Amino acid sequence: MLGFHLHDRSKDEIQRNRPLGRVDRCFALTAAAWGLVMTALMAVPVRSLALEIVDRVVAIVNNEVVSLYELNESVRPFIEQIQSSQYPDDVERQLKYEVRQKVLQQLIDEKLTDQELARLQITVSETELDRAIERMKEANFLTDEKLRAGLERQGLTYDEYRQRMKKQLLRSKLVNLEIRSKIVITEEDIKEYYTNNAASYAGEKKYLLHNIYTRLPSIVTEQEKQIALGIMETIHQELEDGKPFELLTTDYAGATVMIESSNLGYFKLEELSKQLRDVLGSMQAGSFTPVLESDFGYQIVYVETIEEVGGKTLEEAKPEIQQKLYDEVVDEKFESWLQVLRERSHIKIIN
Repeated sequence: MLGFHLHDRSKDEIQRNRPLGRVDRCFALTAAAWGLVMTALMAVPVRSLALEIVDRVVAIVNNEVVSLYELNESVRPFIEQIQSSQYPDDVERQLKYEVRQKVLQQLIDEKLTDQELARLQITVSETELDRAIERMKEANFLTDEKLRAGLERQGLTYDEYRQRMKKQLLRSKLVNLEIRSKIVITEEDIKEYYTNNAASYAGEKKYLLHNIYTRLPSIVTEQEKQIALGIMETIHQELEDGKPFELLTTDYAGATVMIESSNLGYFKLEELSKQLRDVLGSMQAGSFTPVLESDFGYQIVYVETIEEVGGKTLEEAKPEIQQKLYDEVVDEKFESWLQVLRERSHIKIIN
């Protein structure tokens, strides 16, 4: 029987002479490749090998941190808008700096409010969240499909939207507990606001206008103008004497100058010429203007009625005023509450 006897050849000799297996070849190739990489790296300047810092802590808020990644993600849409506006370089740098500072402060404030939510054990149930989303859909006439399509256009998933809504509801509850429950808007506050902003609740006036006019030819002598003016002044006197407006044109049917009338319809003051605005602004219903010279000749304008459109009484405006005053006070009180929260917290901004 033929056989091989290891003692006839040394182990070292066998090891040196045997063919390379798959694993051996891999190690040999890897070692060769690594040698090439190290040779190449030796030729690269040391400075270019520095690693780019992609994340770090930019602020400490009590026992939590704001990361550089978090800040960059939050500020990115504003930076893109600034860059697309083609400001001069120095202006762009200043705007970028300012927006980063503001966004960082907002992130710090969010951490503070989230910590208060946890301390006060304020929560929002899934049922509350569902109801809030349904109310939002009803207010904006949205179906579920339209809402999801709109979110997709904004690059948001439905779950991300729910998380944002949940945060809003949580903070709203916090504001209700810490601020809104302590605000009282009195009847006197509402009356004072209504009086001071009367113009906002007076609505708009609409004037129902008629006119009597004489139309002059494009080429007219001074004598013809005086005749036309004389007739119009006579008509004006008859109006002052109480003659009905609608009868006057028939009385002057045979005059040397044609007298006509028309129902102009309803107008707001801002829709009229400056000449008419200046005259009609102080007039009452049932009155008429002096003889006015116009582009086409002379006219007298009669104000048949003046209607108030869109006005609100104090009682009608009360809920709206109450909400406005409430929101103003809430904003003011929330900022004060937030400032106290900042002062009693450990906040460190790391540049």
